[in-house]
Amino acid sequence: MSDKYDVIVIGSGPAGYVAAIRAAQLGLKTACIEKWKDKEGKGVNGGTCLNVGCIPSKALLDTSHKYHEAHQAYKGHGISVGKVSIDVPEMIARKDKIVKQMSGGIAGLFMSNKVTALYGTGKLLANRKVQFTDNEGKETILDAENVILASGSVPVDIPVAKIDHDTIVDSTGALEFQEVPKRLGVIGAGVIGLELGSVWGRLGSEVVLLEAMDSFLAMMDQQVAKESLKIFGKQGLDIRLGCRVTASEVKGSGKKKEVEVTYMDKDGNESNVTFDKLIVCVGRRPFTDGLLAEDSGVNLDERGSIYVNDLCSTSAPGVWAIGDVVRGPMLAHKGSEEGVMVAERIAGQKPVMNYDIIPNVIYTHPEIASVGRTEEQIKADGEPYNIGVFPFIAIGRAVAADEAEGIVKMIAHAETDRVLGCHIVGPNAADLVQQVAIAMEFGSSAEDIGMTVFGHPTFSEAVKEAALAVNGHAIHMPNRKRKK
Repeated sequence: MSDKYDVIVIGSGPAGYVAAIRAAQLGLKTACIEKWKDKEGKGVNGGTCLNVGCIPSKALLDTSHKYHEAHQAYKGHGISVGKVSIDVPEMIARKDKIVKQMSGGIAGLFMSNKVTALYGTGKLLANRKVQFTDNEGKETILDAENVILASGSVPVDIPVAKIDHDTIVDSTGALEFQEVPKRLGVIGAGVIGLELGSVWGRLGSEVVLLEAMDSFLAMMDQQVAKESLKIFGKQGLDIRLGCRVTASEVKGSGKKKEVEVTYMDKDGNESNVTFDKLIVCVGRRPFTDGLLAEDSGVNLDERGSIYVNDLCSTSAPGVWAIGDVVRGPMLAHKGSEEGVMVAERIAGQKPVMNYDIIPNVIYTHPEIASVGRTEEQIKADGEPYNIGVFPFIAIGRAVAADEAEGIVKMIAHAETDRVLGCHIVGPNAADLVQQVAIAMEFGSSAEDIGMTVFGHPTFSEAVKEAALAVNGHAIHMPNRKRKK
């Protein structure tokens, strides 16, 4: 193993492995360090996203949705399937197989792009030196012209609900249940809480989500958030807003073990509720434990993130940081694009990243997706705007597929008609919002989208109709009267 590299990347999640591959494609001698191990103790790539985050959770969401459809939805289509059951260990095994396949894919990409994969931990020292400790404990000092820190994030712990990896678990533990909990509690009704609550709720759990904030999905457009809350309520998710957990106590043993949770509601009333399992999903924090030597020259901000400028350069020359460990939303695709930008800048190119157009998705069913600014943000900025809202119930493809819940909301500048944001709850929202992201990247107006020919019948026609509705031109619903 050569000890001198053009680029050393610490972390092989979506930010790190993409940065490493792109750097190698540009002719830079590159190594990528990853500490993650699989269940057999073997070093694997992919970080949190691939191993215990995005990919495994989507595998469980997909399986649970298929079960829900077979159990409840097929009858309306004239399909009889007999008694439906779920084999939870088999579902978990399928998830593990997918994770193994995807992590192996990254290893293959590293080989084909000549990225040196190093399994162990990396610590940044002064002058771009990296202390690499492999999984057997052997230490090596590596030299690099550039170091990219991509160490990711970890779940936030709260003192009132200590993780015991059995009855009280974090998002990682919630991916490993071997049976469906009869009563499931979730602290936090954000992205992760909603997705995990949906998985086990579809399989039969009685799910209660305790959310400390008074508003639901405060970071989303509130019209779409309220529409989503109504849909989830009909699905049986018991979402309690303004409820702050104050204590938890595990009682019993073995199969009779349960956890009693005490919480204060928005009116100051104290209540208790008992669950078989409790998932703590109150957010994630940047992971920098053991990453930086005192003389590394890298600074942290007040939130514990690595301080970087708009180009992801840290306070230490030649040291960059990307992904969850820096400011901005903790989204895999945001980190990946930062990885590409940094690799290309190291190679002498001059790319920049448009942080104003980063899609955000919640993979419930229906999905929730957004890009650009919310109505609340635009109003706070004092900009004039017009809104177009179109329901999926008016889309033939959605009705035919029995996927007609939800809306598309398009927001455009009142004077220029330039699209400022799009917010969707409905079928295939994750894919539909990407159409608007592309349009926004090219500075499109709502009229531009409305003039584009969309295939029929498709779910995406809701995007076109919402764009038309911005200026009162929707075809398949009455248009709101505009104030003169």
